[in-house]
Amino acid sequence: MTLPVSSPLVQSEIETYRSIIGDIAHRLQDLTADADNTDLAKTISELRLHLSEPYLFVIVGEVKSGKSSFINALLKAELEICKVAPSPMTDTIQQIVYGPEHKEVTINPYLKKIFFPEEILKEFTVVDTPGTNTIIEHHQEITEQFIPAADLIVFVFEAKNPYRQSAWEFLKLIRGEWTKKVIFVLQQKDLMKEGDLEINILGVVEQAKKYDISQPVVFAVSALQELEGQPGSGFKELRDFIQSHITGGKAAVLKLSNSLTTLENICNTLAEGLDLRKKQYEVDRQFQKEVHEHLNKHRDQAVRKVNQLIQNLLRHYDQITTTKEEELAAELGFLQVLKRSVMSVLGKKYDLKEWMRTFTTDLGKQLNEGLSKELNNGIKDVTNDIQTMVQLLELKIKNSTSILKNDSEVFSAIAERRYQVLDNMNETFRQFVTDSSNFYDESVLSKDYQLAPNVAKGTGLAVVGAMITALTHGYVFDITGGILTTLGILFAGGTLGFNRRKIMRTYRESIRENRNKLDHTLQTKLVEYIDHLKVKVEEIFSKLDLHLQNEAKEIQVFDKKLKETQDQLKSIDRELNDKYPFISSIA
Repeated sequence: MTLPVSSPLVQSEIETYRSIIGDIAHRLQDLTADADNTDLAKTISELRLHLSEPYLFVIVGEVKSGKSSFINALLKAELEICKVAPSPMTDTIQQIVYGPEHKEVTINPYLKKIFFPEEILKEFTVVDTPGTNTIIEHHQEITEQFIPAADLIVFVFEAKNPYRQSAWEFLKLIRGEWTKKVIFVLQQKDLMKEGDLEINILGVVEQAKKYDISQPVVFAVSALQELEGQPGSGFKELRDFIQSHITGGKAAVLKLSNSLTTLENICNTLAEGLDLRKKQYEVDRQFQKEVHEHLNKHRDQAVRKVNQLIQNLLRHYDQITTTKEEELAAELGFLQVLKRSVMSVLGKKYDLKEWMRTFTTDLGKQLNEGLSKELNNGIKDVTNDIQTMVQLLELKIKNSTSILKNDSEVFSAIAERRYQVLDNMNETFRQFVTDSSNFYDESVLSKDYQLAPNVAKGTGLAVVGAMITALTHGYVFDITGGILTTLGILFAGGTLGFNRRKIMRTYRESIRENRNKLDHTLQTKLVEYIDHLKVKVEEIFSKLDLHLQNEAKEIQVFDKKLKETQDQLKSIDRELNDKYPFISSIA
């Protein structure tokens, strides 16, 4: 046997459900705080405050639709609870609640609470709102604050014209965002012919179906007839409906169900926002991946260009030193040395030492000219690749995709946080590109090297070429100078012809040793410089990396908590609907 709703056992059960729903609402409020969404947090806070209050009717409609007269007639008020006048009077929200005596309390400039000793108000509270078409500032904002806590929205239309756009736009808001239960009232029916009234009732039904209300509930009433005690006012049918579907002990259960619906709607809003946040995270993660792939790709390309540059340098080095080795071998031949010695004895200017000085000078000149030409060609390729890398990265940052906007309904604060990270990264990168000191690395230059003033004042990208030029020229000619010094020592003796094998062996060893040194030093220093730039660029993106790490953790935790809350709400909702089938009696 089903116990009546008013029985103490059922009332105790309702109180238990109210406590459970309050706990879930509290956890959901914490989630909205995690989302940095103060609006939704405030909505849940208001819902928790109203959870133990009577069932809430919110009366909406355009100015002069007869809302105030309707409320007075509905409550059978001997006194005029809501003032009625030829010009719009309801410039504030009026909350009508039960009280032992009639009094009015101003809560704030936009909200007034009216206490009235009418028994029916023990079961439901009435909120009279400003007109949906009002132009008074703050009205729509404050009216919308009451909608989430509403249990039933009563749309009051002027019977002769129920098609005013602002009211239907408001219906779109409360059905689309909050899926609130709605009934429609055509007020001032006494001003219409019966046939015309029927047409308008059918018109409201058809219009309501467009807003996914499958079985619209519509009443035609006359507050004037009701207050004057005339028959046929339509209020009996309306009160019978309220008695059958809402009052008589049902209101408390219905309020619980409506609260669950509101919380489920908030969960859905959070879930939609979370979906956008997840998509933004994936887009940003892909962006992060592309940035690092881009850096690695161009670093490898630059290293390949460096290797190619060094191989070209070594090839020219080999060509020059081999040619000079053949020349040296020929000049150190027995007959050639003997000839120079004899000519020297005869006083002719054919001195071997002079030839050696000429030989070393010519070797230095050939190395200088040959390697300089190869350096200048190769440096351009390496520099261009680094410049391309930087420019493409700058373009990628500027064109990064934003899905989660900073005006997002849910995660606007998180979107703003992301925007700040990207904006800071973009600005840092811009400064990096234009600041020449970012491209200068003393650790890879000789101590006495200084960038030319005109280069140092240029953009950072211009300094890249200067740096590579400095690196290569500096080390190439340090090494070639070392070769010449070695040869100078070799050629200082006067018995060169008698030590031909030793001289040639020493020459080859010196050339080979310095070749290896040239290869190793340039490879090490140039790759070190490229990696130095790569690390600096990666540091710019470190804030994005940290942001994405935090996002991954926060999204995972938020998603888990939200799903748990949704599951709890659905479970309680099923239980209530199974125990109290009348919950679904109003669309």
